[in-house]
This record gives sequence, C-alpha cells and structure tokens, in this order.
Amino acid sequence: MSTTLPRPGASSRLSWSALRDWRPEISSEALILLSSIFFAVLCNGLFWRNAMATNPGNGLFALSLFTLLVGVHALLFGLLVWRWNAKVLLSVLFITTAFAVHYMSSFNVYLDADMLRNVLATDHKESGELMTAALILPLLGYGVLPTALLWRLRIRRRSLGRTFLWRGVFLLGVVLVTAAGAMASFQNISSLMRNHREVRYLATPVNYLIALKQNLSSASPIKHQPKQPIGTDAQATPRAAGSKPRLLVLVVGETVRAQNWGLNGYARQTTPELAQTGAINFPDMHACGSSTEVSLPCMFSPYGRHDYDEKAIRNHQSLLHVLEHAGISTLWRDNQSGCKGVCDGLQIERLDDATLPGLCANGRCMDEILINDLAAQVRAKPGDRVVVLHQLGNHGPSYFERYPAQFRQFAPTCDTADLGKCSREQIVNSYDNAIRYTDHFLSRTIASLREMGDYDTAMIYLSDHGESLGEKGLYLHGMPYAIAPEEQTRVPLLMWFSPGFAADRGLDLQCLRQRTQQRADQDNLFPSVLGLMQVRTSVYDRSRDLFADCTTQS
Repeated sequence: MSTTLPRPGASSRLSWSALRDWRPEISSEALILLSSIFFAVLCNGLFWRNAMATNPGNGLFALSLFTLLVGVHALLFGLLVWRWNAKVLLSVLFITTAFAVHYMSSFNVYLDADMLRNVLATDHKESGELMTAALILPLLGYGVLPTALLWRLRIRRRSLGRTFLWRGVFLLGVVLVTAAGAMASFQNISSLMRNHREVRYLATPVNYLIALKQNLSSASPIKHQPKQPIGTDAQATPRAAGSKPRLLVLVVGETVRAQNWGLNGYARQTTPELAQTGAINFPDMHACGSSTEVSLPCMFSPYGRHDYDEKAIRNHQSLLHVLEHAGISTLWRDNQSGCKGVCDGLQIERLDDATLPGLCANGRCMDEILINDLAAQVRAKPGDRVVVLHQLGNHGPSYFERYPAQFRQFAPTCDTADLGKCSREQIVNSYDNAIRYTDHFLSRTIASLREMGDYDTAMIYLSDHGESLGEKGLYLHGMPYAIAPEEQTRVPLLMWFSPGFAADRGLDLQCLRQRTQQRADQDNLFPSVLGLMQVRTSVYDRSRDLFADCTTQS
C-alpha cells in the first residue's frame, strides 16, 4: 500500500485557497443579531464600567443589561438594516463606532446630542489634532477587521413576502426576549435608568444614532436655518455733542476654567499681567453649557440657560444683530472654528488661516493675531463699535500648541495630543501655560485699547466653558450639562474700562467691584452689553444687567 504525500507548500496553498473561497451564507436577521452582540460585548466598555458600578457583582443585573443592550440595537438595526443596504450601513457603523469607542474610553466622553453637534461642527484642524497613533489599534480591531469579515459573507436572498415575514418574527422575538431580560432585574434596571440616566449616552452605537436623529429634527446648526429677527426696535441712546465714540471689545475665551485662573486665587499665578491692569474679576461665573456649540449661541441669546430653549436660541438672531439694529457696527474676528451662528449675516474676519510670520505656523496662529491691525479695522467704520475676538485659547487636547515657547513656565509639559501618554502633572502644566499666554494676550489687548485715544474703550473677557483635566477620570469637556462637573461649567469673567469710558457712561467701578462677590452666569452677557452700550429695546432685561445698579445714567 502506497501513500501519496502532499508536496511541500501544498498544505499552506490549500489553506489559503480555502480561506479565499470562504464565503458563508447568512440571513440578514442573523447578521443583525451577531452585529448587536459584537457592539454590546466589545464596544461598550465604558457603558459596562459605569452601569455595573451601580450594582457590582450582580450577575443577574449584568445578564439583564446584556439582554437589554443587545435587544435595543437589534430592534434599531431590524428597522434600518436590510439585505440591499446591510454591508454598506454596517460598515459605516463599524468604522464610526471604532472612533467613538476610542474617544469615549480615552476621555470619558458621553455621546449625547450636544456632543455629536460638537463633532459635526469640528473643523479639519481640530479633527487633525485628534488623529493620533493611539487610534490605530481601535480602528483596526473595532472597524477594519469586522468590516473585512462582513464583506466575506453572502446574505441569503428571499422573496419579498418571506423577507417581511421573517423580519416581523425576528422583531417580535427580540421584543419578547428583551422585555423578559429587563423584567428579570427590573428593580435594578429601573433604578439605573432613573438615577443614572446619563449612562444611556454611553451605549454605543445607539447613542450617536439617536443623537444624530435629534440633531436632524431640531434647530441644529447643521440644518442652516435662517435666523428670525429679534430686537428690531433697538435704539441707541443719543450722546452729547462732541462725545467720543465707544469701543467695546468682547473677548470670547476658549476652554479656560475658573479653577486655574490666577485672579481667582489659584495656587499658581497664571494671570500676573492682568493683575497689574486694574481689571475687575468675577470669581463666581458659570457657563451656559459645557461645549462651544452650546455656550456660544446661548451667551449671545436673550433666552439663555435661565429659560433654556435650544430651538429658540438657534432659530433667532443674537446680541450682535440687536446692536446692529441700534446702529452700532459689529465685527467678529475669529481664530477658532467660527461663530456658531452668532454672527450670521454680519461682518466676520477669519484669521485662523493667516500667515503672519512670528504668530502663525503650520496652519495655526497664536491669539495675538486677533489684535493685529485691530485699530485700523475698528476705525474703518464710524461711530460706536462692538468687536468680538474669538480665541483659540486653551482648546484641547493640544494645549502645548496654544502658547509660544517663552510661555513654557510650568514644566514638564505634555507635548502631544495623546493625553494618555502624559502624566496628569504634565497635562496641567501645559494647560496652565496656555492660560498664562491668554493672560498676556488680554493684557496686550488692554494696552492696545489704551492707545486708541480717539475712542472710549472697554474690554470684557468671558470663557465659553471649562475643562476637565483628569478629575474623576474625565478629560476635555462636553459632558451633558445636567451632570457636567464644575470644572467644565465654572469660567473666568474679567472687565476693564478706560477712564473715559467709565466717566462717559457714569459707571461706578467701586460698585461694580462689590458686585463681583455675587454669582454671575453667561445669561448676564446679553442684557449687560445692551445696558453698557445704552441700547433701548424690548428684549433688554434690566434684572440680569450686571451694570444696572452701578451706573448713574440709564
């Protein structure tokens, strides 16, 4: 009896051939179920950690959560995924979820409608800073590999009638099993949903799919709806003959939190130059949101956080439009990602792509670009003016790129956008150095205003939101407002007035310094600017005007 042995290399060729020809057939319902299990088990580490922390070691609770998480995704996919679109749609979900898993786990991000809006509004410069080497493994494991396997499958063909019959049976089965799983630990599940509702923003990918639907059905800026007018009755109070025109510069800061602001009593003096200017500091200032996409439109709106209505805020004009109605010219100078609808239809000057030597390099500019040629821009139009300077500020995670080398006062620093490679000390040092540069920028802005003797000048600085720097494992910002930590919602507020401005306006600065001991929030900005510039309009709310009780003129 003879035996024929395979030639060397034949076995490996057969294995490769078998792998190449591997094209299993699967029903669309089985594909949906397997995808739902994949997402529930492998892509929801942050969800599981937070949810199980409420009932540690409870196996029945874990089983109920698993059933619920798989069931929710299976129901959603059962409505969206069909044979004709399954591979394309699931491929997009795999890749998108890979990004979501990486950033959620790296920074403890909660993906609600506001956070997704931030993502959708992110420009290429911001997104480029987030594309670090740490993304490679999650993208391969959660995105590329399952996508490659998906495209090896053959999805079973059925007649139209059998397709709907099987899908109906599948959905009914999912509903029954999911309900049974939830009932198995109903008390714990209901307690989780009642007391820790924010956990639902961690269930991926259902979190960003729901957030996308909310953005598409709301007054989201991605819909680019025209603004409804407000304050069309606005009129500026007549001035005495020979009065100098007024210039108010509003500096909108980026991601500076009150806790690290030197003038607020921080252990480090991060604001030494401002301390010498005589500026008035408000230590108890609170933001309208925890992200630029929320805070910026909110602070320039008459609706604000006190009567929060996102649709009304985004659908209506802003403080700048009211000033224009009153005949006060405005200008928005931007070193960031735009005005988020606040200056729609008004004059805007984009400086983030400037190429001025010494201030700009590699597609980014230091914030001093905002005061370059400022006087000439102001004098281009006669009369009172309000100019907004929108900083790049402390925008993370690349804090180390937000200040020139000479402001590297606190070391060692975190010199990468991948915060996971840095100690908390390095991250805080880089962040504080960026504040130190903002201190210099604001001091230079005040110096520039002092030199404009043909105007009565004033400056108001207000950061849009704060930042988490590792407290409770959180980094960056954008937490749902209801659970956002104070580090993300307490911000600096600073004011400076030239002697001429204070005298002409009848502003009692000592009274205003006493006012700083009270709580303030971004809702105060809209009426305070109108009051300061003496604009009469029906949308002015004197009760929220920070200057109302400290002026001798109405």
